[in-house]
Amino acid sequence: MKKAAVAEQRVNIKILLIDDHEIVRQGLQLFLNQQDGIYVTGEASRCQDAIALVQQTSPNVVLLNLNTEVAGSLDCLHELRVVNKHLRVLVMLGQPDADMQYAAMCNGAMGAVSKSDSVELIVKAIRAVHAGEAWFDGAVIARMIGDLQTRAEGCQCTLRGDLVLPGVSLQGNNKGELVLDDLEREIIENWRRLQAELGSEHQAQIASLTAREREIISLVGKGLRNQQIADRLYISVITVRHHLSSIFSKLDVEDRFELAIYAYKHRLAPLPIMAD
Repeated sequence: MKKAAVAEQRVNIKILLIDDHEIVRQGLQLFLNQQDGIYVTGEASRCQDAIALVQQTSPNVVLLNLNTEVAGSLDCLHELRVVNKHLRVLVMLGQPDADMQYAAMCNGAMGAVSKSDSVELIVKAIRAVHAGEAWFDGAVIARMIGDLQTRAEGCQCTLRGDLVLPGVSLQGNNKGELVLDDLEREIIENWRRLQAELGSEHQAQIASLTAREREIISLVGKGLRNQQIADRLYISVITVRHHLSSIFSKLDVEDRFELAIYAYKHRLAPLPIMAD
């Protein structure tokens, strides 16, 4: 009993798995239960069962397989958030899909991974989402920010929670307030904080970049993967990786996501232009 109690105290991330394939759920449960501080509280193949488990087991994070071929996948995401608005949902896609990532974000997901990602990366995403961080491609976050800006008429307004964005206002709101959901507000707050951090240290970092490194940063900001960058610049994937390692070191970022945010923030890459 004492050992069980000690083990329980170490668990700070309780996860619920939702996937229509039993073998996938079993594999994920086996792997995740071996991770320090992570415990799978339950698994479900249907949304109705998952909602019941959310109420019974109070998970911190839900790992939801977002099957684009099954109607109602996004509805399930929304219903989970209705049951517990504080629930952090990480969706898993069959393959990388920026449009589905964006749809998931709009329905309350905190992050997205794909089944082609390594299990180590999925664990990292789970920990990040549990900590309150958004885990999306940089281009997806930029798209959300761009869409918020299209809701503006060009003047400054105050956002809920005393958050101010210069040049942004909400059409049709006579109080001059842009009403955001919790996820939008969190991302915008992070964006504003990043914008306020530009200083001499960052200028020195940027000045240390080579012309080739700037090219690669711009392409990362456009959402290109290593192979696509290599093809575009007529270099090898290994060379791209070497450049990225150098870039990460110079700019003090840990991964492509942070690099994309840094690039948008410091205008090393343009915000993606979204189709109408």
